[in-house]
Amino acid sequence: MAHGSGGLMSQNLIDQLFKKAMNNPYLDPMLDGAVLDLPPGRAVMSTDSFVITPLFFPGGDIGKLAVCGTVNDLVACGAEPLYLSNAFIIEEGFPLADLRKIVESMAATADRAGVKLVTGDTKVVEKGSADGLFINTSGIGVIPAGIDYRPNRLMPGDELIVTGPVGDHGLAILAQREGLRFATPAVSDCAPLHLLGRLMQEFGQDVKCMRDPTRGGLATVLNEIAGQANLGIRVIEELIPVSQIVQGACDMLGLDPLYMANEGKMVVFVKKGRGSAVLDVLRRSEEFANAAIIGEVLEQPAGMVLIETGLGAERILGILEGEHVPRIC
Repeated sequence: MAHGSGGLMSQNLIDQLFKKAMNNPYLDPMLDGAVLDLPPGRAVMSTDSFVITPLFFPGGDIGKLAVCGTVNDLVACGAEPLYLSNAFIIEEGFPLADLRKIVESMAATADRAGVKLVTGDTKVVEKGSADGLFINTSGIGVIPAGIDYRPNRLMPGDELIVTGPVGDHGLAILAQREGLRFATPAVSDCAPLHLLGRLMQEFGQDVKCMRDPTRGGLATVLNEIAGQANLGIRVIEELIPVSQIVQGACDMLGLDPLYMANEGKMVVFVKKGRGSAVLDVLRRSEEFANAAIIGEVLEQPAGMVLIETGLGAERILGILEGEHVPRIC
């Protein structure tokens, strides 16, 4: 508990662990807030809290997830991510070695994404008051001129792209939590999508809207967008990329990969007729080699998502109800 007292042990924790891993000119002065330089453009701010169980999983950990989650929210808004804050709520007795791994993972992921961790806060709570560690991150980015990603810009005929196979993160967390073993290990797709943002900026106004399908998966985020745009969306089931391990595990467990969480994928809506050009650019990058056009925007049924099955039938793809896989972010 003394590490959260604000005294000498708190200062040592900040200096020897947080500041050492995250040092940069904005953080180093250790003021009550970060004084930031912003380029021209519209500023975007996003915030998120991460309470995942387990804290470490194949493909990442809560620290990497915290950076990726906020970076990707900024990218979805059309912004170039610049700065992140981070706040830690740590349970009494949490191993310092694990905390160091998580902080160093955050710093490495931020460096990969080209963002600076510029300010933060640390609180320690009594044992039993938190599940090990909770992290909140807030991010600031700037949208350059000519970029405007909003659901109300969608029009019938616009094409829908997903940047890679869906469901990997949700399955990785489920397998780790429940001790499930597969012939091919389930690995989270957790990754910062800063490169995607830069690639999509080349297409200017032809990119209409982007959203990362995290909690609730692809099906839920498409329902949210359809409702916000007051338009329909149709997807073709056979065109949606799903890895063999995710599809096989979902078939065995009675789950639907379209509702499984993702932490390194984006849905991208582009102007009618521009899908192939956007897809060609995406597939030049190894990170988006499995991107696919999976559907289109419809005038009707407004606010609903339809899915065309492999048998040629069409059904409603509803929003997630209840918990599919708990505590995935």
